[in-house]
Amino acid sequence: MKRLLWLLPLTFILYACPFESTVALETKPVEPVDSTLFGYWYGIIKDFSDMFGIEALDFSKDTDSTYKIIRYGKAIKGNMIMPDTAYFTGFTSYIGTQRYMNVVADIIVLERQRRSQKEIAKKQRVYYLAALDKSNDTISVKAVSEDFSFRKKYNSPAELKNYIIEQLDQNKKIYDSTYSLSYRKIPRPAPAKGF
Repeated sequence: MKRLLWLLPLTFILYACPFESTVALETKPVEPVDSTLFGYWYGIIKDFSDMFGIEALDFSKDTDSTYKIIRYGKAIKGNMIMPDTAYFTGFTSYIGTQRYMNVVADIIVLERQRRSQKEIAKKQRVYYLAALDKSNDTISVKAVSEDFSFRKKYNSPAELKNYIIEQLDQNKKIYDSTYSLSYRKIPRPAPAKGF
């Protein structure tokens, strides 16, 4: 039996439940990085209650085909501010002309041993997917929703990609529209000075 012990927050959509897969859309990163994505992108999240958040994404080059992504977030509810920062890597893939970001996260799961009933912590790599569109100084991010598939495990990137194509061809909703976000590119804020 597996239980989630610790999960890094989703890169783009803090409050949504994203689709999580053990495979990405490609076996390995193949697309070169797009330097126009490098920089600091700022967005505001509103979840239609009294809670809203400020979120920023900072993209930089990791390798020729992968990005370093830092997600800065603050959720504000009433008079409480909850800061949150997460570090990821990511790489892009295409389905037709649509660009997707494969966000790489490592989670820790507890697995109970059958005979000893002892729990062992194991690291597991998972991928989150988001459609990514860029226009001038704005990027639009649409996370693939956890409701996109009842099937939780795909054996290969081709199998996952074919399922997404099939769902899109049938005009099925695969994105979480409530938590789709737009970000504007702004100058990177200067680090805060110490006392």
